[in-house]
Amino acid sequence: MAIGATLEQSGQPPTTPGLDKRYFGIDVPFMDYLNLKPVLLEDGVCRTVLSWQPQLANSRGDIHGGSIMSAMDFTLSAAARAHDPLKLGSITIDMTTHFYEPARSTLTVEGRCVKRGRSMAFCDGEVRDESGTLVAVARATFKLVPVSAPTP
Repeated sequence: MAIGATLEQSGQPPTTPGLDKRYFGIDVPFMDYLNLKPVLLEDGVCRTVLSWQPQLANSRGDIHGGSIMSAMDFTLSAAARAHDPLKLGSITIDMTTHFYEPARSTLTVEGRCVKRGRSMAFCDGEVRDESGTLVAVARATFKLVPVSAPTP
């Protein structure tokens, strides 16, 4: 499923039928808090953008590592379920992150699903700042689960 063209051009949520919620077919209140912007979702690839904001900064004024890890977790998990985003959810089993540089600008987060089975997906990704500098990388394993109806 490729919905990236309209997202990348407009920066708006997906307009593809069935993907009418903010984050590629789902609502994620914590990503709203981080103000993470969905950009691209294609089979096995997800791209998001995280802007520098005072509430996400650490004591030095850099984007806090936990904010970056949260953006990475969502982006990699979206890549894991990108082949069927309305029918599958994902549960993080493990995620390892390595930080290379501090971040004081808008960040682009890209996740790729490198191997997917019936119930497991293995993903990797990277975070780059506005100048293209590699800020962080991550590798994660996700359990793929059917989306269930929300509980009242």
